[in-house]
Amino acid sequence: MAESCTNLQQSLAWCEGTPEYAGMRRRLYYINKNFIVAWPVLPTDSKGRVTSATLQGSFELANDATWKFIDIIPDKSQLTSEPQGEYPSQSQLNKLVAVHPGIGPEASAAAAYLNNSDNVFLVQDAKGRWRVVGSETWQATTTVNQDNGQGSAGAASTTINVDAPDKVPAPFYEGEIVTEDGTINEQISDIAPVEGEETPAPAG
Repeated sequence: MAESCTNLQQSLAWCEGTPEYAGMRRRLYYINKNFIVAWPVLPTDSKGRVTSATLQGSFELANDATWKFIDIIPDKSQLTSEPQGEYPSQSQLNKLVAVHPGIGPEASAAAAYLNNSDNVFLVQDAKGRWRVVGSETWQATTTVNQDNGQGSAGAASTTINVDAPDKVPAPFYEGEIVTEDGTINEQISDIAPVEGEETPAPAG
């Protein structure tokens, strides 16, 4: 007897006039995978088929570990996703290009670290939704380019390129983001200050 498969297909509606703003906000966060103790879960059915592109739960970090931020130039940064592999094993290759305006010692040191470590990035889109670049299953590759610019009219920058395979295009994340400035919880659009510190202004 043939195995029965539940149909997961759903209609995909769009209301005319609904804005879909492009781009991302000016601050992203990243952390080395070694500091992630437990991951949020991408919902699947009993056959392993993805049922939602929104992760369930929060990242649980090791003691004293926090998400670090990188300020970027939104107009020069981009998040894209494309299919890779062959049927029935296709996945998504999520690609992040994040342009940071600094080229000083801190940016150069960050480049050396990012080039040789497996990291997860949290990017906030124009609507304020967080998306994850990097997965528990596959390694993310980060390469960093630095440009000192040309002449007085040139633009100097450090460009972070990330290639991160995943099951879906950059899954959405609604859990906590524990940063060095406090805990961001996108579900209530609030920042809880670390004890003894003032509440920082939201990024973006």
